[in-house]
Amino acid sequence: MTFRVTLGVDPGQTGAIAVLADGACAGFIDMPIMLRKAGGHEVNAAELANKLREIVRAHAGAYFIAIVEAVSAMPKQGVSSSFRFGESFGALKGVLGALNIPYRLVPPQMWKRHLRLTGCDKDAARTMVIQRFPEIAESMKRKKDVGRADALLLALWGETTEQVAKAA
Repeated sequence: MTFRVTLGVDPGQTGAIAVLADGACAGFIDMPIMLRKAGGHEVNAAELANKLREIVRAHAGAYFIAIVEAVSAMPKQGVSSSFRFGESFGALKGVLGALNIPYRLVPPQMWKRHLRLTGCDKDAARTMVIQRFPEIAESMKRKKDVGRADALLLALWGETTEQVAKAA
């Protein structure tokens, strides 16, 4: 039986959700996206809810918490792309709320500083994850798996800084 599930969430269309079950990596959800009628993509909230619901069922009775990277619009990002990103972020928070999964927003500077990733290139997160969790190296072999790596490190940050214990 699983006692604690910590979800690390790298939001956005190229992001991912990592699942830590009692401190062990229990899988990933690459952010499900769908085409928008107006062009571009957006997070598919229904598919995300179904995938998270499966995880909740698989770990019935466990305490759940999500550690979500607190994001904001990027400098020089257009108004419509900022709006779309905000919609995706809102969909994610809505799904977590609908599934009664409490969440904590964490600025990237905070978790990256704690894990000594400040000023490192994006690939440093993948390298750290492979060193910490060698059994999932196959899930980290692509450059685009940096979203998975960030998500797993967010979950690890949540556990190592006692955020999980404080929320329980």
